[in-house]
Amino acid sequence: MAEQTLRPAAASVVQRKPRFFKSKRFQEEFTRVVATILATVGALFILFPVAWMFSTSLKTELEALKMPPVWIPAKPQWRNYYDALTFNPFGTYFKNTAIYAISVMIGEALSCSFIAYGFARLRAPGRNALFLFVLSTMMVPYQVTLIPQYILFSKLRWLNSYKPLIVPAWFGSAYLIFLLRQFYMTLPKEYDEAAIIDGATPLGIWWRIILPLSKPALGAVSIMSFIWHWNNYLGPLVYLNDNSKFTVSLGLSMFRTPFGGTPWHWLMAASLAVIMPCVLVFFVAQRYFIQGIVITGVKG
Repeated sequence: MAEQTLRPAAASVVQRKPRFFKSKRFQEEFTRVVATILATVGALFILFPVAWMFSTSLKTELEALKMPPVWIPAKPQWRNYYDALTFNPFGTYFKNTAIYAISVMIGEALSCSFIAYGFARLRAPGRNALFLFVLSTMMVPYQVTLIPQYILFSKLRWLNSYKPLIVPAWFGSAYLIFLLRQFYMTLPKEYDEAAIIDGATPLGIWWRIILPLSKPALGAVSIMSFIWHWNNYLGPLVYLNDNSKFTVSLGLSMFRTPFGGTPWHWLMAASLAVIMPCVLVFFVAQRYFIQGIVITGVKG
């Protein structure tokens, strides 16, 4: 009898833990405010170098070197942009870089799409093992393969041309192949089966069905490819010798002097002009880029 009387009393002693959030609405509002603060701090942290570049690009040479640094120039020097872009033939550099980056972007997007389609939709013995082998190439640093590639392209007499920069990209990129394969695996297999019943070949399925359905993923892949190769410095530095074939990244490096005296105000002005095409491409195609990020699962 004693145990029967004690059990209800012990149960009543248990107290509910205090809730930090008074209501679900308060919790959502608190989360929204914290997320906004974190996003603002992150944006300011990322934009700080860009603000410094813009401020320096409007300074005189003495103001750019002044310590402690001055954020707002006494008299903005807008002519720095003209002087920086005419100091070296940046018009030629922009044209060369556009030819190189757009050629690589088109070829890389098509080749990666075709290869990813094979890995995702076609059955073949050893397919998964071959895909793992392709992924393993991402772990090999570019500098390791640089010397054998240079010897190969030297034997082919491709040095001082854009062929070493463009042709390898037309055979695909492991990272972009992986992204597109993940997207193609989410497409229903019924599309392929219906097309096969109508007499379509695997190549026809890829061209007529898969490619039109993968516009967001292809858009994201194309933007990433364009930005990577627009900013590529090491490849053009190794393979290009003629000044008339230089890209914008090599043009920026020509502002630097080995023993000081670098015109930082011109370098910052030219750097801002160089990143403008990438910014424009992103804002024009940001809808496809964001959709592609969501679809392919890329978060960083």
